[in-house]
Amino acid sequence: MDARFFVGQIVAHHRFGYRGVVAGVDPCFSLTEEWYEEVARSRPPKDRPWYHVLVDGAMHTTYVAERHLDASEDVSQIDHPLLGAHFDRFDGKRYHATARPH
Repeated sequence: MDARFFVGQIVAHHRFGYRGVVAGVDPCFSLTEEWYEEVARSRPPKDRPWYHVLVDGAMHTTYVAERHLDASEDVSQIDHPLLGAHFDRFDGKRYHATARPH
């Protein structure tokens, strides 16, 4: 997979202006065709990476095509209720994923 962003990276949506942290990366679009038709109005490519993002200062997450994201210049901590479920520490620049038992 040739993803520009990684799990734990703080990103910004350049169209909608929100910041968030990448909680997951899909190598290509993985939701339903109905979701794509309803939500992905700009028709971003399905064959490029898509990201699960915990939105700063909100309760929701988003599913965003790579072309809509940039690395955030503001790397201050994110405020999201699911942060602890995905990450166990913040090093001042990025979040580190919680180790999953095998």
